Amino acid sequence: MTLRGSLQLSRQKSRKPQPAKLSVLIWLPMFLALLWFGYRAIWNHFSQPQAILVLGGAPEREDFAAEFARQHSDLPIWISSGSNLEYTEDVFSQAGIDFNRLHVDRAAVDTVTNFTTLVDELKTQKISSVYLITSDYHMRRAQTIGEIVFGSRGIYLKLIPVPSQKEPEPLQKTVRDGARAILWVTTGYTGSTLSHPHGNH
Repeated sequence: MTLRGSLQLSRQKSRKPQPAKLSVLIWLPMFLALLWFGYRAIWNHFSQPQAILVLGGAPEREDFAAEFARQHSDLPIWISSGSNLEYTEDVFSQAGIDFNRLHVDRAAVDTVTNFTTLVDELKTQKISSVYLITSDYHMRRAQTIGEIVFGSRGIYLKLIPVPSQKEPEPLQKTVRDGARAILWVTTGYTGSTLSHPHGNH
């Protein structure tokens, strides 16, 4: 073999991808994500919620939350873009809930902004753990977003799913909104105006 041939063969070998490095690049982010969610799951279990957070999108969530709030009479209630105000006030009034406990925020336009519009307010109130109330079919997506957005501020979640007859949402919704939550943590931008101009709970 000539010297030129040897050099060409050497270059071809050097261009081949190294399976070990590719494996690390693929699995390391997944491992770190699992580690993060595992760490959060442990602390979520032991944390003591200081507030109730209800995600809008279905009236039955507020019906459930009103009864839940009666059983946790010392906790403030935050409702993110729920039903019309008259309905909300009527539901909680019938449950005997003091309106001083009730905080209704209308800034959110979808599930990602349910969390991003309130996280800093809750942090200012020194709230480090919340009961998260939403429909059971919606909980996987809400939990994923919440763990990223609230987790970035050190706020933990205890999940309280509201029973329904609906199938769980498609996994791609969770992946999409999880990516948007990461975008918000890294840039402060939720992507809601481009991805969901009409909102999406």
